[in-house]
Amino acid sequence: MSETTTLLQNYEHGQRNFAGVSLANVNLSHADLKGADLSYGELSNVDLSQANLRGADLSYAKLSNVDLRNADLRGAMLIGTDLRETNLQGTDLRAADFVLGSTLFPETFDPHQVPMNSVQVAH
Repeated sequence: MSETTTLLQNYEHGQRNFAGVSLANVNLSHADLKGADLSYGELSNVDLSQANLRGADLSYAKLSNVDLRNADLRGAMLIGTDLRETNLQGTDLRAADFVLGSTLFPETFDPHQVPMNSVQVAH
C-alpha cells in the first residue's frame, strides 16, 4: 500500500495527527486534509494542487517543490514553514497565520498582499 493511500485512509478513519510525516513524489491533488497536523513534516515533490488544507497545521514544515496551486489553506498555521519552493498560484490563504521572518515564502510572494494574519510567537 502506498504512503499516499495509507495517509488518506488514516485521515478518513479520523486520524488528524501526521506531525513529522515524510512524503516524497506523491500525488495528493484534490485530497481532503482539512484540519490535518502536518507540522514538522518534510514534503518533497508533492502535488497538493486543489487540496483542502483548511485549518491544517503546517508549522515548521519544509515543502520542497510542492504544488499548492488553487489549494484551500484558509486558516492554516504556517508558523516557521518553509514555502520558498512552492507554487502558491491561486492558493487561498485568507486568515492563515504566519510569522514575518520565520515563515519563508517564494521570492515573488508578498504575504502583505493577502489577508493573512501576521502573528507573534511567544518565547
